[in-house]
Amino acid sequence: MRFLTALSALLLLCMAAGCSDSNNSAPVTSPSPTPTPSGPGTPVSIVFGASTMTSAAFAPSPVSVAVGGTVTWTNNDSTTHTSTSDNGAWNSGSIVPGGTFTRMFSTAGTFTYHCTIHPNMVGTVTVQ
Repeated sequence: MRFLTALSALLLLCMAAGCSDSNNSAPVTSPSPTPTPSGPGTPVSIVFGASTMTSAAFAPSPVSVAVGGTVTWTNNDSTTHTSTSDNGAWNSGSIVPGGTFTRMFSTAGTFTYHCTIHPNMVGTVTVQ
């Protein structure tokens, strides 16, 4: 019984401390947000049935963005895919159905890419 009385007293003390109008507690801070890449995001869909397609697997393709812009690939298919640069500049890793991958393009050029799981799936990003 003493244990329950002591526990009850401790709980009441903790509740009273949490409900006080004292301003002696340290300020609560939130973590700084992660900076987002500049420029508008451009969506590219990995279309349903993409694994059996070639240049129509990524839509739109080719896609154009400004320098500093981003492209976000969304997997709208029922199987996992990747967005992988032909020259090794990026590799999304596995993009599961419903998943996304975003990449910022900081230099101008034409970048071809493919799905490493289904190499027949190809696309192009033009950065101006």
